[in-house]
Amino acid sequence: MKLEKMTRRGFMGTTATAVAAFTVVPRHVVAGSGDAAPSEKINIAGVGIGGQGGHDINQLSSQNIVALCDVDWRQARGMFDRYPNAKRYKDFREMLDKEDKNIDGVVVGTPDHMHAIVSMAAIKRGKHVYCEKPLTHTVREAKLLADAAREAKVATQMGNQGQASEETRLLCETIWDGAIGQVREVHIWTDRPLNGINKWYWPQGVDRPSGQDQIPDTLDWDLWLGPAPMRPYVNRAYHPFVWRGWWDYGTGALGDIGCHSMDPVFRALKLGYPTSVEAACTLVNNETYPVASRVTYQFPARGDLAPVTLHWYDGGMKPPRPPELEDGRKWDTNGQLYIGDKGKMLGCRLIPEARQKEYGKPPQKLERSIGHYMEWVVACKGGKPAGSNFPDHAGLLAQVVLMGNIALRPALKDKMLSTKLFWDAKEFKFTNIPEANQYLTKEYREGWAI
Repeated sequence: MKLEKMTRRGFMGTTATAVAAFTVVPRHVVAGSGDAAPSEKINIAGVGIGGQGGHDINQLSSQNIVALCDVDWRQARGMFDRYPNAKRYKDFREMLDKEDKNIDGVVVGTPDHMHAIVSMAAIKRGKHVYCEKPLTHTVREAKLLADAAREAKVATQMGNQGQASEETRLLCETIWDGAIGQVREVHIWTDRPLNGINKWYWPQGVDRPSGQDQIPDTLDWDLWLGPAPMRPYVNRAYHPFVWRGWWDYGTGALGDIGCHSMDPVFRALKLGYPTSVEAACTLVNNETYPVASRVTYQFPARGDLAPVTLHWYDGGMKPPRPPELEDGRKWDTNGQLYIGDKGKMLGCRLIPEARQKEYGKPPQKLERSIGHYMEWVVACKGGKPAGSNFPDHAGLLAQVVLMGNIALRPALKDKMLSTKLFWDAKEFKFTNIPEANQYLTKEYREGWAI
């Protein structure tokens, strides 16, 4: 790239060779290009800002928020008011076209079925991307995004905020210190979506509603559907937020929480692809995920690390209460249990608590995070990759999480009663039930293919 043609975006997208440290440097010192110094703010656009995406933008408010996009301007009103100078759009494609020269990074907070569509469009334009979990709607999309981000050399981060936490680091360091020996079994559970029955979360195990309602003037329903098949709008059946339980739009309880709660497992145990996935669940239909499910992954040995069985439970189901947990101590509705040859951990703490007090703290081996969102900002400025970047971590994690949903597909339920899905990582396919491979991807409505 010739110096005289280097754009602001081009400079922001360069790797760590551009800058060695993130001190405040005057603009004129940096290569004499006239472009932004790494101490300066990046220009951020948000797509899907009415819910979690709005929260993400607010966490990045120290930067320049230059454009905001949402298909429902009623839901977006609060964000529009908070950032009055940001340009407003309903269609992210129009935003990327018109604001191309003004945008360094894009924050994607849409429903799951739009994640890959928006993220890939941004990556193809050389934009840095922050995308909410579970990164994508399908396994194939997660792999494609990871590959695209690697090739484009853009900074990326998935929205599993706990990856930057002290607890995640303590968990890894404790396990690596051998405090519970070889870990061969992990149990993860969540109450989602059980409370959706009481409208705490979102409904699952329900059929498609009949009829249709008038589409609000503030909502572009066609844009909201995006790559999904056309269906009538029904007030509050899919939008806002309750989309998560529908096969066409969301990824269920596993997609919602799995990228959070499995993240430390992948880091501490250095997991890759599983060899098999199996599932059992309550009644399931072709419209929504089941009310409750259990998914089991088998992971092979990794060097000197033992094979691991990972159990996932949702809908309020849990593993048996471990005898090491003190009588009267709360057995939370969300949690992680690590079972090793020499002991057990509940989250990042040894059980019983007396064992934790005796052990104390593990030797520090991991650098502490500057903050989940700032990791991405620094990466956008040429610093080291963020902790949950697509190529190195988030892409694989999302793929494995979403494999569990394939094992829950209604069309596979009969076969899953007598076998499990066996995965061939090199061939990127299930080997024993060929029809399962269709769910690695999906059909896209015309004009919306990734």
